[in-house]
Amino acid sequence: MQKRTIIVDGFSKTYAMTGWRLGYGIMPEALARSVELLITHSVGCTAHFTQVAGVEALRGPQTEVEALVETFRRRRDRVVSRLNEIPGLHCREPQGAFYAFPNVRELGIPSDALAERLLMETGVALLPGTAFGANGEGYLRLSYANSMENLERALARIDDFVRGL
Repeated sequence: MQKRTIIVDGFSKTYAMTGWRLGYGIMPEALARSVELLITHSVGCTAHFTQVAGVEALRGPQTEVEALVETFRRRRDRVVSRLNEIPGLHCREPQGAFYAFPNVRELGIPSDALAERLLMETGVALLPGTAFGANGEGYLRLSYANSMENLERALARIDDFVRGL
């Protein structure tokens, strides 16, 4: 299995190192040489302090990472549950990152128009699914990288808006 496995990851979400542009790959050595040649000419050099911080993040205790994962799990569960309580919205449990992608087709409003109205009429900023391609029509993207208090407030506003349609 090891010969057929490639892992590519970054530090942005796991270690809250957003913007540091640090990542890594684990792969068979023969492939690593080819990847090294490719990225040497396509990716700028990462600052030394960023590389050192990445090594320390990987080698250090992971208790903060585990706590962060649990926090996001609670947020995810609440957001998905609450979205599914809103008539006309259907949301599957996301398997990665911190975004919910509810299906809003039953509302009969194009995603971009719905996102615009939610922003202007409720102050809740969501991305239309079409921001990710034509197949995203009928979906919105909601980030749950926020406090539970703000998420509850946003979800209540979305609920009130939808029930008022």
